[in-house]
Amino acid sequence: MRDADRAAALLNWYDTHAREMPWRVGPAARAEGVRPDPYHVWLSEIMLQQTTVAAVREYFRAFLTRWPTVAALAAAKDGEVMGAWAGLGYYARARNLLKCARVVVAEHGGTFPASHATLLKLPGIGPYTAGAIAAIAFDQRETVVDGNVERVMARLYDVHTPLPRAKAELTEHAAALTPAVRPGDYAQAVMDLGATICTPRNPACGICPWQAGCAARLAGTASDLPKKEPKAAKPVRFGYVYVAMRRDGAVLLERRPEKGLLGGMLGFPVSAWGEAPAEDPPLAADWRNPNAEVRHTFTHFHLRLALRLAIVSNKAKPARGSFVARAEFRPADLPTLMRKAYDLAAPALAGELSGNG
Repeated sequence: MRDADRAAALLNWYDTHAREMPWRVGPAARAEGVRPDPYHVWLSEIMLQQTTVAAVREYFRAFLTRWPTVAALAAAKDGEVMGAWAGLGYYARARNLLKCARVVVAEHGGTFPASHATLLKLPGIGPYTAGAIAAIAFDQRETVVDGNVERVMARLYDVHTPLPRAKAELTEHAAALTPAVRPGDYAQAVMDLGATICTPRNPACGICPWQAGCAARLAGTASDLPKKEPKAAKPVRFGYVYVAMRRDGAVLLERRPEKGLLGGMLGFPVSAWGEAPAEDPPLAADWRNPNAEVRHTFTHFHLRLALRLAIVSNKAKPARGSFVARAEFRPADLPTLMRKAYDLAAPALAGELSGNG
């Protein structure tokens, strides 16, 4: 099957089977001339990095409700955006989201640039995201390769080189297939194909629009692809997290450094993380050990934080961080790691306050 015929077959399939998403302009509307909003495309692509479509839907709707335009987002307070991002993880994305919005407003008049090269210069936008925005928002012939597309290409061409070494080869195959006509719809179609038919397990080859020319299907290797290099075991790091509450209900929080994990986020004070870190409480107090541990997994390691609790005087002065009044404290705005700590600590602290009451 010629590349042009294969692309046409996929687009025909997409016209009937395209997934409905709050940020997507479907093929029928697109055919009627409705253009995707570049702000919607960009926002969804940043949210979807390392996150599932199901998890992103409500976050996307909530962001658009609060910040309907890139200009509105650019004018938002950092803390508000970080709070709204809580639960999506990878907070560097949220920081870059704000930086990018502000650059688009300050340097591009609030309009996203259409060219791949210019998009690449924006904060937080790499080759994949630039390609996705250029193709989907501006219908440019750009190659868009995510995990779904890698899997489809590995099977279509029966590529047994393991990922990530196979990335360049799979991208070449994807580029050759990308058509000049409807490249934005095509980019979304091949991602939908991987997400709904050419799935990691039990691919539905019998209803695939590319089944006739799929080399892995003919070879009987589809379920084994793509190959991946063995993953190294994640190390475990340890530390302490300190949850202190004043008798008036105020909670001690500190903002983490801009760079690094959870950068710029408010959270409970913690010690250093490592194999055997020393305790490092943020203020002198009668710290209680409830024998509870906060467990969380980051991309490259598992983290276990021993919980320490304290009820302190309303006049307590911490060495780092500051107390946030109970009425202003929103646990939902905390990053997931810190919400886990709060969920463990809250019942015990409430009990102590009530008992002292």
